[in-house]
Amino acid sequence: MTNSSSSSSIQYPRITRLRAERAMRSAPFQRSLYEAMIRQGVLLQSIAGREGLQNGYTSRAIGELAAESELLWLMKVGLLRREVDGQGLTDSFRITPLGRQVVLRWQNNPRTAATFGDRLYNALCRWFRLSI
Repeated sequence: MTNSSSSSSIQYPRITRLRAERAMRSAPFQRSLYEAMIRQGVLLQSIAGREGLQNGYTSRAIGELAAESELLWLMKVGLLRREVDGQGLTDSFRITPLGRQVVLRWQNNPRTAATFGDRLYNALCRWFRLSI
């Protein structure tokens, strides 16, 4: 069984998928970042600042702290995970099976921009540390 078939066979609750889609729509990252994370781990340094803009991962340069904060939120909602090497956690991020499903849905039906309501709901969940 391949990774793509195993991740598509996992059935997530509707609320989990909606939360993940809303978080991805609200994040400052481009689809190319998530697609790269499907293939391999992506270092924080290649996402933040001018490098993130040059790599096509963001539409504007964002600071390393802001990028990490966004990535950590995407981890909390289940879209991403940190890569681990022989010595522990790294500064590299990869997509999870849930994240892969959301990206594949986005590829098949190009995502619409986050609405004001999406951004507000996502911000409130982050503020109160809710994963709903």
